[in-house]
Amino acid sequence: MPDSKSIRVLIVDDEPLARKRLRELLKDDSEVVIIGECANGAETISAVRELAPDLIFLDVQMPGLDGLAVSETLNGGQSPLLIFVTAYDQYAVRAFDVQAVDYLLKPFDRARFAQALQRAKDRLLEKRRDDVNQQILGLLSEIKDKPQYLDRLVIKNNDRVFVLKTDEIDWIEAEGNYVRVHFGKQSSLIRETLTHLATQLDPRKFPRIHRSGLVNIDRIQELQPWSHRDWRIILRSGAELRLSRNYRDQLHHLLGKL
Repeated sequence: MPDSKSIRVLIVDDEPLARKRLRELLKDDSEVVIIGECANGAETISAVRELAPDLIFLDVQMPGLDGLAVSETLNGGQSPLLIFVTAYDQYAVRAFDVQAVDYLLKPFDRARFAQALQRAKDRLLEKRRDDVNQQILGLLSEIKDKPQYLDRLVIKNNDRVFVLKTDEIDWIEAEGNYVRVHFGKQSSLIRETLTHLATQLDPRKFPRIHRSGLVNIDRIQELQPWSHRDWRIILRSGAELRLSRNYRDQLHHLLGKL
């Protein structure tokens, strides 16, 4: 089984002896895996779509669809690299027009073959580095663009310090320069302003319900009309909170998205 670093090679030539010679030249290279052989252009196009080779040793003169026609069909951003193999030098200019890595003129010796293969390896290494760099840049961009919100709070209670996951919080209310965090039947003070803490919590999960309070939207069980266009929020714990009319539409919008 080839690993992800192996060079997947497809051999294309209408002459069995020519394909055999290429196999022999490649067999001792630990970086290369021969994934298939083709004898004509139509087979080659199908094999490329099915096997996704990195490199093709491609004969120019073949019955039906010749090597140059195949290369033009495969031309694209994700197409494999090509090394043309032919006994005729008049195709060289056209071969390089389709950006072939090299052009092996039969008969060629082992040294000339090794030179062509090394060119392909260098090109593939450069291409893979570019692909990895693009992936890394994409991930970094995604991390940079994605807001990073708190998923836990450190709670200090007398001599105890414990970690509270934000998923466990029911609601939070301001108490001067502190906030009181309610979770289950317990609550604890944190020396933090509500305004600052609100910027560190996901607003889609902890929306404001009035100027001095935030609620965990996943803890809401029911909404009931109250007085003066305010609403009452019933939490799963049974706690009842006031929903100010100024924040009602925002909460309804978030609940509607769930």
